[in-house]
Amino acid sequence: MARLKFGAFLAPHHPIGEHPMLQFRRDLDFVEQLDALGYDEFWCGEHHSSGWETIASPEMFLAAAGERTKRIKLGTGVVSLPYHHPFNVAQRMVQLDHMTGGRAASSDRCRAYARRKQALPGRSRRWRGRRSCGRAAPCAARH
Repeated sequence: MARLKFGAFLAPHHPIGEHPMLQFRRDLDFVEQLDALGYDEFWCGEHHSSGWETIASPEMFLAAAGERTKRIKLGTGVVSLPYHHPFNVAQRMVQLDHMTGGRAASSDRCRAYARRKQALPGRSRRWRGRRSCGRAAPCAARH
């Protein structure tokens, strides 16, 4: 019988006003502990909530985690495709996979939350949902 696998997703909620360096270090220590405990996967998402959710680039965070861990699979859960060119997302994931010795995994998302409407001034909901995602996912998958 196959072994049951374990993973964790980090919702990077932090106290407002706490220094970001402390937040990142604590989160990286958490990933390191998961690796030492034998967890199979770790996932973190892209967040632009400024202040309490501080991981704006999951690839950068996972590259740092890759330097501190040995075997745990590291995944982006999620990268918001409306905010990025799909080729760049694919290229960053390929680089992360090489840097972590083949331990990178990715997940993407097309829908942007309503509270983030101001993140793309002048862009309508229709633009983000259809133009960006309709073309982004197939393009990222090809690269």
